[in-house]
Amino acid sequence: MTTAPGLNPPGLPARAVKGVVLLACCAVVILPFITIVSTSLATREQVTRSGGMVFLPDEISFAAYQAIFNGDVVTRAILVSLMVTVVGTTLSLVSTTLLAYGLSRRGSVAHKPFLMIVLFALLFTPGIIPSYLMVKSLGLIDTYWSLILPVMINAFNVIILRAFFMELPEEVIDSARIDGAGDFAILWRIVLPLSKGVLAVVALFYAVSYWNAFFSALLYLNDISMWPLQLVLRTFVVNQTQVGVDQLGVAGADLPPQEAIQMAILVLSIIPILVVYPFVQRHFTKGVLIGAVKG
Repeated sequence: MTTAPGLNPPGLPARAVKGVVLLACCAVVILPFITIVSTSLATREQVTRSGGMVFLPDEISFAAYQAIFNGDVVTRAILVSLMVTVVGTTLSLVSTTLLAYGLSRRGSVAHKPFLMIVLFALLFTPGIIPSYLMVKSLGLIDTYWSLILPVMINAFNVIILRAFFMELPEEVIDSARIDGAGDFAILWRIVLPLSKGVLAVVALFYAVSYWNAFFSALLYLNDISMWPLQLVLRTFVVNQTQVGVDQLGVAGADLPPQEAIQMAILVLSIIPILVVYPFVQRHFTKGVLIGAVKG
């Protein structure tokens, strides 16, 4: 019995090469993260001795995290980011689901014009100046709505959900209509329970987008007290702004090293996504392949 071409198991050299490449890729991802966490837990002497970044600390210190949570700036920024992420993700998921379901029903009112608008928005995005003028004309400057409303519906996510809804069995929906169920009843009792996987993927897409967004806050929020965590992180790390008594409320002599504070803020910005991602990771393959294979 012959084996079809291309189906032979790889030999030992090929498996060894794949293992080395996989280990190298893991090292590229894991080693910087270990360095960030280690630096946030290092003491002043260790940071000074290593020249700024510590790979493995000899002694663990939580002074940087204590300083962050004792102050108002970072703590308030974390609460702002959580609020914007939760509210924005909820509104985005609801509006995207309703729009996608309406576009998936071929008999809906103005089906094709709305679909063309969504496709146009997917291909062409507004510039910074038109977006700013629109937000300003709506009176959203220095409000948290400026971080949510302009990006509440993502055309790519609408297309993903629409493709999934169109693949649902029409027989199930038709039988529900025969039993007297309306569109909202069908959506709530039939479509949504069958779409938990793709909804989890879209919700994660939105949550990551809201959590990591900083440029919209830089444009629309002039009040520093309203800044989300990512913008505070950019100010402290990217701009190399010194984190001191005014931001943390810690005496200068007790202030942890700047590198430790900056890395601690970075760790706090990463943790929520790391916590949420494993619960929806198994849905990603399904969500990415939606609409790619018909049948």
